[in-house]
Amino acid sequence: MTDQHAPRPAPLTPPTRHDQHGRYPKATSVNDFVHNLAMVRSRIESACLSVGRSASSVRLLPVSKTVDEASIRLSYAAGCRMLGENKVQEAHRKWQDMADLSDLRWSVIGHLQTNKAKLVAHFAAEFHALDSLRLAQALDRHLQAEGRSLDVFVQVNTSGEASKYGLAPDDVASFLRDLSAFSALRVRGLMTLAVMSGEADRVRPCFARLRQLRDRLRQELPEGMALDELSMGMSGDYEIAIQEGATVVRVGQAIYGARALPDSFYWPVTSP
Repeated sequence: MTDQHAPRPAPLTPPTRHDQHGRYPKATSVNDFVHNLAMVRSRIESACLSVGRSASSVRLLPVSKTVDEASIRLSYAAGCRMLGENKVQEAHRKWQDMADLSDLRWSVIGHLQTNKAKLVAHFAAEFHALDSLRLAQALDRHLQAEGRSLDVFVQVNTSGEASKYGLAPDDVASFLRDLSAFSALRVRGLMTLAVMSGEADRVRPCFARLRQLRDRLRQELPEGMALDELSMGMSGDYEIAIQEGATVVRVGQAIYGARALPDSFYWPVTSP
C-alpha cells in the first residue's frame, strides 16, 4: 500500500492521553471481535479523513501476543487472516497448533535473536524488526534453504531511548544498501515504536521522524528496493501514527482486550 503523499497532522488531534492499558474488555465471542474490528476500522477511517488519506492506504495488523488459541480462532471467524506476534517461539507454536487454518498467516513483530532466525524463515509471512546485518544474513541463509522469501521492515529507534531496539536514523541508509545483497529479503518499509508516554505531544514526533526519514531515503535507495510501508502505531496511538503516515498499524488490545500487563512489559528492552 503506497502512500505517495506524506500527510501532515490535522488541526484536531486525538486525546493527549494515549496509554490505553486496561481500557478494553476481553473479547469472548465472534460478535465481540466483529464489533471490535469494526470500531478500530472506523477510527482508522476517521484518522485518515482528518489528514485527507484513504482508509485503504492503511493495513490493520491484529496483534495476538499472549492470546490463547480459542480466542484466536474466534478472531479468525470474525475475519482476521494475518496476526502479529512478538515472540517467535510463541508464534511458531500457534502456527503449528492452528495449521488447519490454512490461510492464516503470521507476522513476527518483535525483536529476534539470530539463533531463532531459522524459525522465522520456516513459517513467517513477514518480519517487522530487522535491525542488524548479522540477523539479515541468518534469515537469508535459512530462507534460501527453505526456498522462500520474506517481507521485512527495518526497525528504527526514533525515540532515541537506550531501552529500545532498532537502528539509529543516521545508520539506516547504509544498512539498506547492505541489505541489497540478501535476495531472499524483500524490504517493504520501516518500523518504529513510539516513546512509552501518555502524552500525544511526545509520541507524535517519533512517528513524524520515521516518515521524514523514509521520504529522504527514497531519493537514494538501491535499485529494485522500495520503502512503501511505514509500520507504526499500536492500540493507544495508532490514530496519531496514521496522521503521520502509517500504512500498517499493529493493534492488539483494542481487538482482543486488555492484557494482564502493559505493553512496556511485553516489548523486550536492550541490555544495559
